[in-house]
Amino acid sequence: MTIRVLIVDDQAMVRAGFAALLGAQPDIEVAGEAADGRAGVDAARALRPDVVLMDVRMPELDGLAATREILGDQDREQGAEGPRVLMLTTFDVDDYVYEALRAGASGFLLKDAPPADLIAAVRVVAAGDALLAPSVTRRLIADFAAQRPAHRRDPVARPKELTPRETEVLELIAQGLSNQEIAARLVVAEQTVKTHIGRILAKLGLRDRAQAVIFAYESGLVRPGAV
Repeated sequence: MTIRVLIVDDQAMVRAGFAALLGAQPDIEVAGEAADGRAGVDAARALRPDVVLMDVRMPELDGLAATREILGDQDREQGAEGPRVLMLTTFDVDDYVYEALRAGASGFLLKDAPPADLIAAVRVVAAGDALLAPSVTRRLIADFAAQRPAHRRDPVARPKELTPRETEVLELIAQGLSNQEIAARLVVAEQTVKTHIGRILAKLGLRDRAQAVIFAYESGLVRPGAV
C-alpha cells in the first residue's frame, strides 16, 4: 500500500528536500506541496493524503490552526478516514507542539532529524500510531505535565470506562513506553497490548496514542514524577 504524503512548509528548500527523500521510497508518494497553512488546508481537502507533514510556524495560517481545520474536516465527515498530521519543528520543545497534539496531531518530529527517522515517522503515523521525536519523548511528556499542574488531583480514580488492565496500559503509554516495552512490563504479547490500546482509544473517544498521553496527564491519572 502506497502512503500518500502532503508536505506543508513555507521554505521551498525544505519542501524540496523532504519531497526528494520521501519520493525515493518505494512505498511513499508525495501527493503535493503547500507553502503556507491555508494552502495546506486546501490541498488536504483536495488531495486527501494519508499523512500531512506540517510545519509549526508559517504565514497566512500557522500549523496549529491548519491542523485544527484539517482534523475538524475529518471529524465532521462521519466514518471518514482522514489524514494523520505529523508536525515538524526546529525546536525540541515548542508550545505550539503541545497545542497541536491537543488539536489531534499524531506527533512531532524535529526538522533536523536524520532522514531515516523522517521516513520511519511517516510510516509509523500512516499505520495509525502516534509518534514523538525519540530523543525528547520522555522530557516532552514531563514538561507537558509540569506546565499543567492544575489539572491533576491526588488520588485520581480509574476512568470508569476502562478496566484495571486498560488503565494500567494507559499509564504506561503516558510514561513514554512503546508497545514492546509495555508487553515486556506486563508479560503479555505485543498484539495484546495493541488490542488494549485500541479499546482505550475507542472507550475514551481519543484519536490516537498522543491524545491518550494528554488525557492521562490532564485527568491526573499520571503525574510528572511517574516519568
